[in-house]
Amino acid sequence: MRSVASDAADRIKELIVERGLRPGDPLPTEPELMKVFGVSRNSLREALKSLQAVHIVEIRRGFGTYVGAMSLDPLIEALAFRTVVRHSLGTDSLLELLQLREALEAGLMHQVAGGLPDEDLRTLDELVDRMHAEVRESGATAADTDRAFHRALYRSLDNPLLSELLDAFWSAFHRVRAQSIGATADGEELARMHGRILTAVRAADSTAAEAAMHRHFDDIRGRLAHQ
Repeated sequence: MRSVASDAADRIKELIVERGLRPGDPLPTEPELMKVFGVSRNSLREALKSLQAVHIVEIRRGFGTYVGAMSLDPLIEALAFRTVVRHSLGTDSLLELLQLREALEAGLMHQVAGGLPDEDLRTLDELVDRMHAEVRESGATAADTDRAFHRALYRSLDNPLLSELLDAFWSAFHRVRAQSIGATADGEELARMHGRILTAVRAADSTAAEAAMHRHFDDIRGRLAHQ
């Protein structure tokens, strides 16, 4: 049986939708919500706390309650923790997460190949050059550079949900990977892999771009197998 607080949480979400509220907009005060929903202060506060945990609302002490950012940060936390726990139990949880990333990214190659604006291509060129420079300086590419490359690769699709979801998978995977992969990547080869992806995308060769993306993930899979 659902609790009063759970029902109140659902009604708050309905209220946000019905009133067309946006992130940062104020919600009605607690007394107003208690009156509209016919619930106690304790039940309402329990509902608000549950919604705050998933970034649907933001409680600002002394100021009130506002519509939250609705980011995917809670998903990243859940993915990362689930992966750590299942990995500690001997499952291939990191490979499962890797497969999700690969399916999304490789599947998008036909949409981005040949369709990136010059500005994004220049950004990607700069990021590949930065990877090579990082390898010369430290022997490895920085995780933030890798992340920026994958962000820029799909930026032109102008799909905020897709971008957030890809970033969530990337973040969760890399947060766990540092604890799980024993063998480090060949930094120079990693930079070349990204360069091959970019070359195929620039040439509008979606088949080659998809193959290059799969090879990138094959490399990660190979290192996971030898951890």
